[in-house]
Amino acid sequence: MREVEAENRALRRQLSLAQGRGPAHRRGNHSRTYSMEEGTGDSENLRAGIVAGNSSECGQQPVVEKCETIHVAIVCAGYNASRDVVTLVKSVLFHRRNPLHFHLIADSIAEQILATLFQTWMVPAVRVDFYNADELKSEVSWIPNKHYSGIYGLMKLVLTKTLPANLERVIVLDTDITFATDIAELWAVFHKFKGQQVLGLVENQSDWYLGNLWKNHRPWPALGRGYNTGVILLLLDKLRKMKWEQMWRLTAERELMGMLSTSLADQDIFNAVIKQNPFLVYQLPCFWNVQLSDHTRSEQCYRDVSDLKVIHWNSPKKLRVKNKHVEFFRNLYLTFLEYDGNLLRRELFGCPSEADVNSKNLQKQLSELDEDDLCYEFRRERFTVHRTHLYFLHYEYEPAADGTDVTLVAQLSMDRLQMLEAICKHWEGPISLALYLSDAEAQQFLRYAQGSEVLMSRHNVGYHIVYKEGQFYPVNLLRNVAMKHISTPYTFLSDIDFLPMYGLYEYLRKSVIQLDLANTKKAMIVPAFETLRYRLSFPKSKAELLSMLDMGTLFTFRYHVWTKGHAPTNFAKWRTATTPYRVEWEADFEPYVVVRQDCPEYDRRFVGFGWNKVAHIMELDAQEYEFIVLPNAYMIHMPHAPSFDITKFRSNKQYRICLKTLKEEFQQDMSRRYGFAALKYLTAENNS
Repeated sequence: MREVEAENRALRRQLSLAQGRGPAHRRGNHSRTYSMEEGTGDSENLRAGIVAGNSSECGQQPVVEKCETIHVAIVCAGYNASRDVVTLVKSVLFHRRNPLHFHLIADSIAEQILATLFQTWMVPAVRVDFYNADELKSEVSWIPNKHYSGIYGLMKLVLTKTLPANLERVIVLDTDITFATDIAELWAVFHKFKGQQVLGLVENQSDWYLGNLWKNHRPWPALGRGYNTGVILLLLDKLRKMKWEQMWRLTAERELMGMLSTSLADQDIFNAVIKQNPFLVYQLPCFWNVQLSDHTRSEQCYRDVSDLKVIHWNSPKKLRVKNKHVEFFRNLYLTFLEYDGNLLRRELFGCPSEADVNSKNLQKQLSELDEDDLCYEFRRERFTVHRTHLYFLHYEYEPAADGTDVTLVAQLSMDRLQMLEAICKHWEGPISLALYLSDAEAQQFLRYAQGSEVLMSRHNVGYHIVYKEGQFYPVNLLRNVAMKHISTPYTFLSDIDFLPMYGLYEYLRKSVIQLDLANTKKAMIVPAFETLRYRLSFPKSKAELLSMLDMGTLFTFRYHVWTKGHAPTNFAKWRTATTPYRVEWEADFEPYVVVRQDCPEYDRRFVGFGWNKVAHIMELDAQEYEFIVLPNAYMIHMPHAPSFDITKFRSNKQYRICLKTLKEEFQQDMSRRYGFAALKYLTAENNS
C-alpha cells in the first residue's frame, strides 16, 4: 500500500508539472498532443497507473487538440464483418469528441454495404475512404494462413503501402473491437513513443506464444507472451523510412521455411519481426486491448468498470467465450449493437465540418418547405435520409444465363416477419426485401433469421435494413431500395402479405420469353386474390382456385372495400382465359406486376397508407407500358391485423386531407412531365 501511495503521489506531481508546462508541441498529423496517462512499465506500475488513465476528472484526461482528426484503419471483408464494423464504429462515435477519418480496406461486398451505410448515416465530422482489398491480395497471397480470417487477416501488414503517403500515424483495429472510452485517449499515446518505437501494441493475454497449450504445440517466435494485433498504433512515416515492407517480408519468408503457415495471420508475422527487433514496439497498457478469448489473463487488466477502455472479442466463439465477467462485457457490446445510430448524428461543437453535397442539398430542400403547412410532416418525409444497411445477411446469387430471371421485391416491418418463411417456400427464385426496423429490431430479426432453417438455407434473399426515423412508414422508399438492389433483368413487384402460387417463378420466366419483355414495354399482371382465413389449404392449380372462389373460401382482392384497385384486371375474363390478354389503365388501378429492371421508381411523397402503388401504375401507363394479364398466374393475400398507417388514415381527417393534396400535386407533376397525354389522369380522377 505504501508503494502504491508513493506512486500515486508521484503521478500527482507529474500531473501538476505537466499542467504548469502547458501543451507540448510535437510533429505529426497537424497534432499538438499531451497526455498524463502512464506508460506500460511492469505490472505493478500498470495497476497503479490504471486509475490515472481512466479517471473522468478533467485534469487527468489525456488530451488531443480539440479539432484534430483521428485516423482509424480497419480491414473488412464480407457480409458478417460489415455488421461487426457497424458495432465498432458506433462504440467509437458514442465516446468521441474529435473528427474521425476511417480508412477501410474492404472487398467489393463490404465497400458496397459500408459506402451506402455511411452515405445515408450522414454523421458530421466523419470521413470515410475505401481501399480495394481485392487488389492487395497478391501482396499477401503467398503466405499460407490457417486463421479463420483468411487472406484478409494478413492485410494489416501492407498498410504502409496502402494508406496515403502523407498519412503519418493511424490506429488499426480489428472488427471485433468495442470501445468503452474516447478513442482520443488512445491517439494521445502516440506522443509517448521514443527512439525507434513505431508499433504500439498490447501484450498477448493468452499462453499461445509460450508454446505450452498442448503437446507438440509450436507457435511462431515471439518476445515472451508476444503481442496481440487487434489494436495497433502505427507510426507510418517512420515505418516507411525503416523499410517495413522489406523487413516483414524477409522475416515471413525465413520463418515460413520452418513453420509452413501462419496460425494467427498477421499477428504471427508482427511478433516474429518484434522478436528480432524489440526496439520497434511500445507496449500499451493492457486495458487498451482486453482480450476475451478462452484461457486469457485479461482479468488482470481491470479491477473496476472504469478501468475498461477497449474490449476485444478475439475468440472464434465471440459472445459465447468463457470469462468470469463475460455477462458484463456482453451487455456492454449489446448496448452498442442495439443503440439507435441516428442519435450519433450529433455535431461536434466548436469543430466546423465541411458538409458534403448530399447534406447541402438536403438542407436546401428542407429550407424551402413551409413549417406552418399542415402537411409539413408529409412533405418532409420525402427528403428524409434513412440510414440503410444493404445485404444484412450473406447473399450469393448468379442470375440465370438465359436472361429471363425474375426477382420478387417486397418491403416489411417487424410485425410481418412471420411471412418470410412462407414466401420462401412458395418462391424459389431470388428475393429482394427492404425491412423497416430500429437498431434493436434489426438484431431481433438477425436472431430470428439465424434460427430459421428455411431462411438460412436460402442465399438468394437480399435483406436490406432501412432504419426507422420519423413518424411515417416510408413504403415507397422501401420499395425503391429493394428494387434497386436486384441483379436480375426483371422484377416482380409484390407485397409481403401475398403468397405467390407454387411454380410462379418458372411460369414468369417462360412468360418473359413468350411476351418478349426484353424488347417491349410491358407490365405482366399477376391477378390478386385474398382469403379471410388464417389457415388456408393453398390452391395448387387455377382450377382449384376457381373452385375455392365459387365456394367463398377465396375472393378477388379487396372486392368488398376497394373494388376499383383491381377491377380492370377483369376477373370474369381471367376465369376462362388461356392466353395473356391486354387491359387498359383505369383510375385507382393498382395491380401487382412484373416489369423490366429499368422501370421507374416509386414516388417517395406517398408514405404510410394510400396511393403509393396507384401513383406508380399511373407512371407506368404514362410511359406507355402495356398491361398484360397472365392467364395462369395468381397470388393470394393472407389476413393480418390492420397496419398502424391504415388506422391513422381512417381516424385522422388531416391525414386524408394531406393525402388528397399530395395526389393533386402528383397529377400536376405528371402533366408537366408527360404533357397532353397526362390529361386523362385528371379527367379520370374527376369522374371517379
